[in-house]
Amino acid sequence: MTRRTDSRTWLVPALLGSAAALGASALYAATMTRRAERETPPVGSFLTVDGVRLHYLERGQGEPLVLIHGNGTLIQDFLVSGIVDDLAKRHRVIVFDRPGYGYSDRPRGFWTPRAHATLFQKALQQLGVTQAVVLGHSWGTLVAVALALQAPRLVRSLVLASGYYYPTLRADVILASPVAIPGIGDLLRHTVSPLAGRLMMPAMIKGLFAPAAIPERFARSFPTAMMLRPLQLRASAEDAAMMTPVTVELQAHYGDLDLPVVIITGGDDQIADVGRQSRRLHHDVPGSELVIVPGMGHMIHHLAPERVVAAVERASERIRPAA
Repeated sequence: MTRRTDSRTWLVPALLGSAAALGASALYAATMTRRAERETPPVGSFLTVDGVRLHYLERGQGEPLVLIHGNGTLIQDFLVSGIVDDLAKRHRVIVFDRPGYGYSDRPRGFWTPRAHATLFQKALQQLGVTQAVVLGHSWGTLVAVALALQAPRLVRSLVLASGYYYPTLRADVILASPVAIPGIGDLLRHTVSPLAGRLMMPAMIKGLFAPAAIPERFARSFPTAMMLRPLQLRASAEDAAMMTPVTVELQAHYGDLDLPVVIITGGDDQIADVGRQSRRLHHDVPGSELVIVPGMGHMIHHLAPERVVAAVERASERIRPAA
């Protein structure tokens, strides 16, 4: 009897303490989300495709160019790098917040690269785009490839930057999986995940740029707090968990890409292995061009923006190979 009474003595305070901690975490997450969105309001316009509200930015005139960001980021990733301003001198640049990122909605479902591609194809139709150069970075390269495979008349040429194309064992997939699970994931991303993310963010960002230093412009201007909002945490976790299975399906079709393809990557990318990913893709895509920038990491558009802009111009100038 005494032992049972003792267990009740500590169990009730422990449960109350846990509930209080979760409540405080939830309040913190909600407060930080409101602050992030107040400090970083929408920078573009909105359109609705199949019930999904998409946030997009459009700048410049000329041949349409679509930019698709990677996992965890948003439109500002391209804006802060400076390539949008440069490319807008010669192109009609269109940048989407992918579903769940920035200010785009993300209904529950399987947001594979092909699902993204279908959504963007319809969005571009609404915007009057019949043909475009498409640049994808990191996870966005999978969307760019899927769009080229599904809509070959729409995509005139591809620029694939720092991409992940072939399945490998990845620790981030395992770490992200709990947040991607409905129920437990919802609890985590509204309570402890924003706190944990804030603590891990400096090391994560350092790894994205390593071995190069983080550019001062990125450190000063990129809205990292937007990455820690609950919806964006879910989107990022779901995309990370899906990386390996979606590449299993897509890799069988890389040889079917019969359009100009320029592959660009940092020579010391510590996120996507250059040999296993970009070099292998270059081998599997006939007629592709491979650009490796020595000493640079994963965020190639920040570290070597002039090389990325040049890759876009070469892709734009190249002619689709004969069938």
